[in-house]
Amino acid sequence: MAADGRDGKKVDPKLLELLACPLTKGPLAWDPERGELISRVAKIAYPVRDGIPIMLPSEARTLSVEDVLAPPPPRLGGPS
Repeated sequence: MAADGRDGKKVDPKLLELLACPLTKGPLAWDPERGELISRVAKIAYPVRDGIPIMLPSEARTLSVEDVLAPPPPRLGGPS
């Protein structure tokens, strides 16, 4: 089962499990509603375009206060 990106493209779950935040080297969480990879430590969200995670800090969206306070999306890579 593949995760859906915001643009409707599929994202390979095995690829998502291998990714880490380039700034913090910490885990990422998948937000299927927005089609983004969330780094809660860095407080940024990396977009996924055409099924490809764009892991450039310059392309990331800064999380709003509401995003930071919201319950976190599930972590990637198995049980937490």
